[in-house]
Amino acid sequence: MKRFRRHGHDSQRDRLKQELFQFNKTVEHGFPHQPSALGFSPSLELLAIGTRSGAIKLYGAPGVEFMGLHDENAAVMQVHFLPHQVELVTLLDDNSLHMWTLRAHKGVSELLEIGRFTLSGPPGAIPSVTRVTAVLAHSSGELLLLGTEGGHVFVVEVPGFRELEENNITAFLVPEEYVGRRNLECVEALQENPLNPRQVLIGYSRGLMVLWDLDRRCAIQHFLGMQQLESVWWMEDGGNILSSHSDGSYCHWTVTGEDPQTEPDKQETPYGKSAIGCFDISITYIAFPPFLIFNGGMPRASYGDRHCISVVHSKAHVALDFTSRIIDFFVIREGDALMVLAEEELVVVDLQNEGWPVFHTPYLVPLHCSAITCSHHVSAIPLKLWERVQAAGKLQNTHYSRRPWPINGGQNLAPDPPQRDLLLTGHEDGTVRFWDASGVCLYPMYKLSTAAVFHTDTDPNDNMNQNTEGEWPPFRKVGCFDPYSDDPRLGIQKIHLCKYSGYLAVAGTAGQILMLEMNDELACQTVESTVVDLLQGQEGFRWKGQARLDLRQEPVNFPPGFQPFTLVQCQPPAVVTAIALHSEWKLVAFGTSHGFGVYDYQQKSNVLVKCTLNPSDQVALEGPLSRVKSIKKSLRQSFRRIRRSRVSMHKHHPNNLQEINARLEAEALHEMELAPVQRKIEARSADDSFTGLVRTLYFADTFLNDSYHNTPALWAGTNGGAIFAYMLRLPPVERRMDDQVMAYPVKEIQLMHRAPVVGLVVLDGRGAPLPEPLEVAHDLSRSPEMQGYHQLLVISEEQLKLFTLPKVSSKAKLKLTAVDGSRVRRVGVAWFGSSRVEDYAESGLVVLTNQGDLHVISLPSIKMQVHYPCIRKEDVSGDRLLCLHQTGQGFYLISPSEFERFSLSARWVVEPRCLVEAPSQSRPTSPSSQPYRDQLDGASTQHRYVLMEHALLNDESEYMRNQWPIGT
Repeated sequence: MKRFRRHGHDSQRDRLKQELFQFNKTVEHGFPHQPSALGFSPSLELLAIGTRSGAIKLYGAPGVEFMGLHDENAAVMQVHFLPHQVELVTLLDDNSLHMWTLRAHKGVSELLEIGRFTLSGPPGAIPSVTRVTAVLAHSSGELLLLGTEGGHVFVVEVPGFRELEENNITAFLVPEEYVGRRNLECVEALQENPLNPRQVLIGYSRGLMVLWDLDRRCAIQHFLGMQQLESVWWMEDGGNILSSHSDGSYCHWTVTGEDPQTEPDKQETPYGKSAIGCFDISITYIAFPPFLIFNGGMPRASYGDRHCISVVHSKAHVALDFTSRIIDFFVIREGDALMVLAEEELVVVDLQNEGWPVFHTPYLVPLHCSAITCSHHVSAIPLKLWERVQAAGKLQNTHYSRRPWPINGGQNLAPDPPQRDLLLTGHEDGTVRFWDASGVCLYPMYKLSTAAVFHTDTDPNDNMNQNTEGEWPPFRKVGCFDPYSDDPRLGIQKIHLCKYSGYLAVAGTAGQILMLEMNDELACQTVESTVVDLLQGQEGFRWKGQARLDLRQEPVNFPPGFQPFTLVQCQPPAVVTAIALHSEWKLVAFGTSHGFGVYDYQQKSNVLVKCTLNPSDQVALEGPLSRVKSIKKSLRQSFRRIRRSRVSMHKHHPNNLQEINARLEAEALHEMELAPVQRKIEARSADDSFTGLVRTLYFADTFLNDSYHNTPALWAGTNGGAIFAYMLRLPPVERRMDDQVMAYPVKEIQLMHRAPVVGLVVLDGRGAPLPEPLEVAHDLSRSPEMQGYHQLLVISEEQLKLFTLPKVSSKAKLKLTAVDGSRVRRVGVAWFGSSRVEDYAESGLVVLTNQGDLHVISLPSIKMQVHYPCIRKEDVSGDRLLCLHQTGQGFYLISPSEFERFSLSARWVVEPRCLVEAPSQSRPTSPSSQPYRDQLDGASTQHRYVLMEHALLNDESEYMRNQWPIGT
């Protein structure tokens, strides 16, 4: 009966766990890592990006996102949507083709792979015969034309991937004028006649272009280009062709039916001829009139390091200069906007407004515009603070286009976010960026720069969008990706935002801690500085690392938003490793590898300074760039371990074989009685490096001296397993500005195995974690229970241990390292609400280990509830930059430019829910049908061709400007 009751209780708890906990990786925020291909569907208004890792991502209206992953570990080379359908085809670098579809299931669409295909070729054929280099998705939606490296064109029926051998274009008559001069080589381009879909233009890399009739299976006309071909483009009238070449020129050809055409009607080199005629940066794409848009075309000797796309419209000419390599680009809705996919960012240029400004992208924003160094999440932002951050951000975005985002495919069916959440990211260049993390789109709201507080090499008058008057080519910097930092000491290491008071603490690489507050007005002010000597004048220590940043003594103009008002400078200027902010007490605590301190930012004075540096730890004095131990120290520690192990072996060496067997048998019986089996943990040496490094800081109002009087306190944990507790005496509110805050050491705990302390949590009389500062004052949390005893939960790398307060006696522990060999890396407290019962929730401790697993541990019983594999064990950046959410959600970096969002809660899940339906109109396929490209402003094809001829042949650009003014 006893067993039955226990089993029933366990079953009930298991059901409750299913209602509380559920692990899901929900959405990837940011810019895809290593993009390799770009596709666009005008009918669906969907953008597709393929990556080198084999991922395929689709984006439409904000909130409409899909992701698929190829089973093959191969890069996506090309992406093509089937016209007027919900299918797309991807080509991988292993020469395989894959068919994907957006299939509706339970009211939402899912991206599914429905087929794969690889060209087989004739028996005994060399690989180049079937190596696909160009793909054309025919307008009928039923055919794929595959150009290969060997010069053949294969015709494949879709979606079944059936090869139509009788339609393959494997040989044709080449004019005598062309024979012997050049080989055909690979198929570089395949383009369909916009007026007659049964005519296809085949472009070969050596320069030859062939107009092929699919019905008659014969060549109609040959165009004998002399330069290496890069791309071809049909004009809207179907009678004119543009080709681009590797010498930086483009040619105009007319479809006359007279075969062959040996010379182009016109050849242009946009950036002129060099003295040696070497223009080997190719033009890879040309858009339709009235815009001429191309990539490259500049002399390598002068501009070989530039990544440019030139846009020409009448007399307006600009070379958009990107900071990373251009993957691909296209024009939306006949000159409405230019979308450029670069290696590190997506840039969309508004071609309808004067000056061609860029759009403020709602997604695919490069999180790594400067390398991410830390992250901080704040949930349930009050509306007032939210609106003030929004307003400050809008003042920074006046240079963006005011037109709405031009890609609006699909329907976003996700419910409105239940609360307002902020994700703050710190960057290497000293900026802190605020992101709206409430929903599927991680939207940029506001950027804070701390560089203006210090003297750096940055010129405040520099503007990346300024271009020199009369410069040729007319370069203009676009995009926000900037991998260079003016000074690595500006890098942000720790962030803490109080959502109730609006105070923000930002700590950096050179020991600087800035305190900022929200101000809606422009301010010109100086920032007061306080130097804190963490070594406290100890002799024998000499800092060998970086110098501190020089503070500006003159007043600085700070725009509306978060403005600094005081600076704490640690000495030595080592990396700030921990920070804690208590906005109700107006105190900020900070720690480095040398010690920790408390600063009163209301009175702008020091409260506490404690040195934790071990006298034998010389590595802590070498600075942040010395990330590894010296060879001498490593060898010395290795020999110590060997010597200790030998001494231990000699000390306990048995005299005979019987004693050995008896001891082994006794140890085996002892281990059998343990459940589960526990590993032996060796104590860490006090001589190990960085034992004094401060890992965690924690403010708490709890019991330190006796069980009757609670008092404010600061707890600090170090890398050497030491815990320090200081009692804080705060003056009354009416004398807060006159009397000083005092700090007194009360307790010091040394963990037995000297494992680093990664987290500290105080539990009240009910066993619940203490609320955040000002949370009770804003009626968002009940007051902590002060009856009974409080408990201190110490989370080290090896175990969780619960102590009673104020006596600090051990009550319970959970050995993680001894049980499964893992070590704790990050911790956070979260509330898990039931997915079935609205008013039931539990608090739990979320633990990330070095194995990449997430554990949820109950409080205050500290029992394991669930665990899930989350991060790859070898993923160091994901481990270091994990950001946990109070509602059981979290973020971690899966690449330098992407956050993976996950949820451990069965109730709180933020994921895309969207629907994409097939277009209602089918594409006409008869030769006499209307052109399938939409016409600009309702202009007829003939009218547009006449104007194009004026511009390209007669160079009457003023006439073109009058007919198509910018902004129409």
